[in-house]
Amino acid sequence: MTDVEFFLVLLIAIAGLARLAGALNVPYPVLLVVGGLAIGFIPGVPRIELKPDLVLLIFLPPLVYHAAFLSSPRALRAQARDVALLSIGLVLATLVTVAVAAHELVGHLTWPEAFVLGAIVAPTDPLAATAVFQRLGAPDRLTTVVEGESLINDGTGLVAFRVALTAVATGMFSFAHAAESFVAASLGGIAIGIAAGFIVQQVRARLDDPPVEITISLFTPYLAYLPADHLGASGVLAAVAAGLFLAYRAPAGLFHVSTRLQAYAFWNVLVFLLNSVLFVLVGLQVKPVLSALGSHTTGFLVGSAVLVTIVVVLTRIAWMFIAGGLARSVGERVVIAWSGLRGAVSLAAALSVPLSAHGRPLILFLTYGVIVGTIIPQGLTLPAVVRRFAPEDTDESDAREEQARLEAVRAALDRLSTLEGERDVPQEALDEARRRYELRLRHLTADGTGEHAIVPAARGIQRELAEVERDALHRLSQEGRLDTATARRLERELDLQDARWGELDHSSSG
Repeated sequence: MTDVEFFLVLLIAIAGLARLAGALNVPYPVLLVVGGLAIGFIPGVPRIELKPDLVLLIFLPPLVYHAAFLSSPRALRAQARDVALLSIGLVLATLVTVAVAAHELVGHLTWPEAFVLGAIVAPTDPLAATAVFQRLGAPDRLTTVVEGESLINDGTGLVAFRVALTAVATGMFSFAHAAESFVAASLGGIAIGIAAGFIVQQVRARLDDPPVEITISLFTPYLAYLPADHLGASGVLAAVAAGLFLAYRAPAGLFHVSTRLQAYAFWNVLVFLLNSVLFVLVGLQVKPVLSALGSHTTGFLVGSAVLVTIVVVLTRIAWMFIAGGLARSVGERVVIAWSGLRGAVSLAAALSVPLSAHGRPLILFLTYGVIVGTIIPQGLTLPAVVRRFAPEDTDESDAREEQARLEAVRAALDRLSTLEGERDVPQEALDEARRRYELRLRHLTADGTGEHAIVPAARGIQRELAEVERDALHRLSQEGRLDTATARRLERELDLQDARWGELDHSSSG
């Protein structure tokens, strides 16, 4: 089997494992890691070797940029203290405890190598835990804190990782120099990221071409990452800063509707594939790493991985109950303490350790052990922990959402009233628009009884008629009376309409 054929088979396996995870209602990284382990031990499977300096460059910038762009700068600012305590304080605490355990208890690693390991496993995964939170409707505050932590601690952990790698390469370590490098790299990365975001904003504000804009969005994280990395600043924090800046500017008419719809779909697929490939690589790399650790016994390797994983988990739990004021209740502390899953960032950092480093095989194995030891046990049990301990305030979130819908509809109706005196618009058009918005207003203010009960039935009829329209489009296309591109565009319009009705049905049934 050639490498290309194997890659295609791998993509099929990823799709199947992700689908199975959905059917079993478990986070998909869990099955991807397990599947990668199984695939890696199949006889004849090609050995995939990634150049260390390309791993961080290819995978991390788009992952952290996308996560930052989807976050809320306003919400992050409101939770800035808690996010800082986790993303800076906890990262440094984890780095130190893991380094001490790896050097003193595991052995076989120098102090600089032990600190490299600590920096690698300190950041949490930006996807796994928050995906569970969103699916279960966890409180917005908890989701914001965990998302913000994973965004910022990627940068702080990787800045510490670079400092430790320099110590490995030179054999010298100075705490004062390390602290100075840490601050300079962090601030420099943030400044470069904001500058990159401003440049992209100016360019995209002058465009109305979805394919071109999506292409620019794809290269935006690299526009921030590459200059920062070249200048010795944090490329990851630069990508995060660019994402947050553009997220802040997005409501100001930066993106057109068509671009936003297409970019959303594109980035969802891209991020899924990047994360999936990284998680599968966890399993695929275990076999070659084990062959490089032939001098160590199985008991030593397993025991060392379990020890480091326990240190990582217990450090987080201890931090949550020692750092005062970090959470409002014991339940919040438990949920955040159990949400410290490791994944793509740790794996990419471990794979980027230079091949010449003497302790690289052991660092890789211990990193894999921590990822597997958190993704599987914590990933499988996190939904139950969220249901049991997360505070019950989802009703308040639903109320805010409904209120926002009401205000938006009322604002549109107010604008309709002013249009009658501002423009020469046909009265029939104004009456039709008013009828539609008044119907939405009735739906949003209905109590589910009386005349308002007809609204869901009307949407059901509209969906049925939309299916008839799709059939007609397919027939016209097959008969050669409609070109394929037009048929797909018209079908896409029906799909978007259907999705909008689905959201209304969900809100009314919830």
